[in-house]
Amino acid sequence: MGETMTDTALDRETRILRFLEHVHPYDSLRREVLTRVAGVFLERLAGPGETIYSIGDPAEGLWLIEHGTVEITDDAGAPVSILHGRNSFGERGLQREGRSLTNARATEETRLLLLPADEFNELLKTSPAFARFFDRGRGTAREQRVELATQKISDLMVRTPVTVNAGTTIRAAAERMRDTRVSCLAVVDAEDRLEGIVTLRDMATKAVAQGLGGDTPVSEIMTADPVSLAPSALGTDLLHTMLERKVGHVPVTEDGRLVGILTQTDLTRFQAVSSASMVSGIVGAQSAREMAEVTAGLPQLLAHLVGAGNRHEVVTRLITDIADAVTRRLLALAEERLGAPPVDYLWLACGSQGRQEQTGVSDQDNCLILDDAATPDDMEYFRRLATFVSDGLDTCGYFHCPGDMMATNPRWCQPLAIWQRYFRGWINKPDPEAQMLASVMFDLRPIGGAKHLFENLQGETLAAAHRNSIFVGHMIMNSLKHVPPLGLFRGFATVRSGEHKNELDMKMNGVVPVVDLARIYALQGELTQVNTRARLEAAEAMGTISHSGAQDLIDAYDLIAETRLRRQAEEIRAGRKPDNFMPPSDLSDFERSHLRDAFVVVRTMQSAVGQGKGVLG
Repeated sequence: MGETMTDTALDRETRILRFLEHVHPYDSLRREVLTRVAGVFLERLAGPGETIYSIGDPAEGLWLIEHGTVEITDDAGAPVSILHGRNSFGERGLQREGRSLTNARATEETRLLLLPADEFNELLKTSPAFARFFDRGRGTAREQRVELATQKISDLMVRTPVTVNAGTTIRAAAERMRDTRVSCLAVVDAEDRLEGIVTLRDMATKAVAQGLGGDTPVSEIMTADPVSLAPSALGTDLLHTMLERKVGHVPVTEDGRLVGILTQTDLTRFQAVSSASMVSGIVGAQSAREMAEVTAGLPQLLAHLVGAGNRHEVVTRLITDIADAVTRRLLALAEERLGAPPVDYLWLACGSQGRQEQTGVSDQDNCLILDDAATPDDMEYFRRLATFVSDGLDTCGYFHCPGDMMATNPRWCQPLAIWQRYFRGWINKPDPEAQMLASVMFDLRPIGGAKHLFENLQGETLAAAHRNSIFVGHMIMNSLKHVPPLGLFRGFATVRSGEHKNELDMKMNGVVPVVDLARIYALQGELTQVNTRARLEAAEAMGTISHSGAQDLIDAYDLIAETRLRRQAEEIRAGRKPDNFMPPSDLSDFERSHLRDAFVVVRTMQSAVGQGKGVLG
């Protein structure tokens, strides 16, 4: 009996060891350390919907997902992240008083590994790479200095790539990829010298598409002598290689021998960990000042995400997620201080946060919708709640709105019935103020509280706006106030005076005209999407805008938005505060030409809408 148990234990340790060999940061550990660590992991199976731990539970150790999915939520029940295989969680609880700071729940059949707390702490002390990976939760100076572009490849790469030899059959190689859950195999000789690389794409486009037999050697489909990098190369070399060569897998070699590999998945994991760790730090914070320590790293996160080649909608979504987490945490802290709310309420964001389009330059725009049961006496509670949250946001770098478009303004902290009256009034009497307010409030998005307070309001308002052609016409005319910066003779119309004279305003004359157009399409099609790009895609799907018109406008918007973000990232790396202005001279002739073409597309679409011709013909 004892012999069977020993064999089973050895099989278990071998399985865990093989798994850890392909999980960062465990793959950075010395072999003897990794072997020992594999033997101390505990296992747990969690069924769909099963709670792994709740806020306040003792932090047992560091969790690692072998396979399955885990949802992490904050104390308000709002999602913090969805984690899959090879993701770790629970480290913030170990680092903060030994108590869990979030809730963790399996959403499907999930196998988990648990590294006990004492082993976790020992690795933090003895392994610098392991410590670097987990010492990032509170926006420390160390974390803020870490950027992908300046990281050494040796710190990023997977050190135990899965390999085969040139004679391995396609069938065996495919089975190896399936069993190890990797997207590529390195082909090496007997001395580990790199000969080629085989990817899932090769399997599909070469092996399957060409009908090659399973006994065909992988040498027939591999990319021979692939481009590789040295361990001493920097992240920027990796990014340039991937972009220029259009490859998603880059081997790392030293003196011709394979020592590691990097994939786009590794980059995504590196990026996601940074934003997720900031959210984790926010969830565990006990004050706005603690959260401000985390959000101080936002500029570097933006530069990091842009430098890694992420699309603008990914960058702004991740940046906005952090603002959402700050807001929800402040709401929870406010309730702890003030007590339970007297009636249901809903905190909503508008502006760039509402559209999930925040960049490195954002103030706050928000409001409160209260249950109609709220009494005049209840308003003092919500005044204090709004002040606490708004001041907390300001502390965290989301500055008070200059136009007072905040829940601290009594006008924007009202029962649902008053909000319904507001929207009816704006739609029925679309004077200039109504047009301006409607433009802002049509971008509302619930952040925390009772979401049912908004569901009917949004649907009713969109339907009423759609039926009122006069209101839509006024909104169209209001949207045309912001025009692309097109000058004469294929030039740009730059700012004429002041601090930013001769520069382009990439916000008001760049992205805002597209934001306004997308809002018009949303009104015309009664679309519930708030994000600009999502609105354009939904408008195309519904037929509000033609396929060619939508694609042209989306492409133009992508170029304008990404140019704006690249400029902000450059400012951050230069140690300057980012803004929305850019000298045209900073662009190459090629970039200027394409940017101007993008502005022309936007102006053409504005003209079509302004003339009442639509964009379907």
